[in-house]
Amino acid sequence: MRSVQTLAASALVFAAMAAVPAAAQDIAAGEKIFLQCRTCHQIGENAKNAVGPQLNGLFANRKAGTAEGYSYSNAYKTLDKVWTVENFTTYIKDPRGVTPGTKMVYAGLKDETQIANLIAFLSQFGPDGKKK
Repeated sequence: MRSVQTLAASALVFAAMAAVPAAAQDIAAGEKIFLQCRTCHQIGENAKNAVGPQLNGLFANRKAGTAEGYSYSNAYKTLDKVWTVENFTTYIKDPRGVTPGTKMVYAGLKDETQIANLIAFLSQFGPDGKKK
């Protein structure tokens, strides 16, 4: 009898946990984090390449090293990668370690919540720079 009660209690706990949504990413917080990126990158309808390429449509099946008009390093010219949330998450933690030879001098963003918020901010911009 005791094991049935334990199983029932465990099932209720797991059901309650499943009903609680995961912490939502915070676009406004991501925009604040992007201020670090704005030193080199632009995003939005009027974005242009600067020290780094513009970041419109980064997660819209965009191949790395293909922002029109940007002069990429050899490391990016030969890179065969389509940007995804997963590989961006790895990359942004240590850009120079992940892609040796990149021109990007940013030391990296280590905090998982900040990375998720930055991705939420970047994800709202389509290839044309308009918010989705």
